Amino acid sequence: MNRNIDRRHFMALMGAGAAAPLLARHASAAAPLTMQAAWINDAEFTGYFTAIDNGYYKDEGLDLTYLSGGPDLIPESSIIAGKADLALTTPDTTIKAIVDQGAKFKIIGAQYQKNPHGIISLAKNPIHSPKELVGKTLAVPPVNVISVEVMLRANGIEPSQVNIVPYAYDPTPLIKGEIDASLDFTTNVPFTIKQQSAEAVSFLLYDFGYTIFNDAIVVTDDTLAAKRKELVAWLKASRKGWEENLRDPSVYPPKFADTWFKGTGRSIENEVYFNTAQKPLIESPKGILSLTEDSIAKTIDALSKAGIKARRDMFDTTLLEEV
Repeated sequence: MNRNIDRRHFMALMGAGAAAPLLARHASAAAPLTMQAAWINDAEFTGYFTAIDNGYYKDEGLDLTYLSGGPDLIPESSIIAGKADLALTTPDTTIKAIVDQGAKFKIIGAQYQKNPHGIISLAKNPIHSPKELVGKTLAVPPVNVISVEVMLRANGIEPSQVNIVPYAYDPTPLIKGEIDASLDFTTNVPFTIKQQSAEAVSFLLYDFGYTIFNDAIVVTDDTLAAKRKELVAWLKASRKGWEENLRDPSVYPPKFADTWFKGTGRSIENEVYFNTAQKPLIESPKGILSLTEDSIAKTIDALSKAGIKARRDMFDTTLLEEV
């Protein structure tokens, strides 16, 4: 199963709706807090599952409710509707909502210091850099075309030099040679390709000019004012969960085979691959979930090139200073 990035397209956010089913609650903790994930239960969220199962949120005085995401869910809709206190989102959709719709959001952290989206090609016909895309056919989800165009221009390439076609989150056309490359999650799709007896290579948009983080941790201004203590506790417990999980990315996914990962249709081998591949994208010298001034500046710059006018005051780093 590939992530449907279109679920985050945000044109109808302010009227968007229902949250996903409740998945976990530690009833004995003192302060209730609800988090909205961005996607189904897969390795992308292993650090939070680790923190829940090891009691880290409970230790911080939280009664945590975890809501899974999915292809039809806009994470920001859950915090607008009051169904969640915080959500994992993409910074472009969140900031576009602030700018275009006046949404009262703040980004207080980031899971992925480097966005996992990248260009994936086959090892037998490898593409290692943007310049190698010239004259090639690249499949891109419509919602990500602007991001790819920004990356191309940052490397002196006009988008017209690349044959960009729609991508339906299926690597089959790449494996069959109908396209030369696609844009997808580099942490997961290479595994899917390998299962079909092919080898993939990839590079991140981040490493070639589109420098945004991903899985931004977003709250409303009202929640930030009312539940600051709980949000700091959540950041502290979540960081501990991720640190524990990433000590050895092969350890925790098998433990969740019959719980968090049950019924997804994906193998534990896949989740271990994903968990291992995401480790260098999550870890930071400043601590997991960090928002550094450098990362904020790079994100603002990249989004401005995509026509999204982010500002420094859309980010609040003060909670992380208390973790």
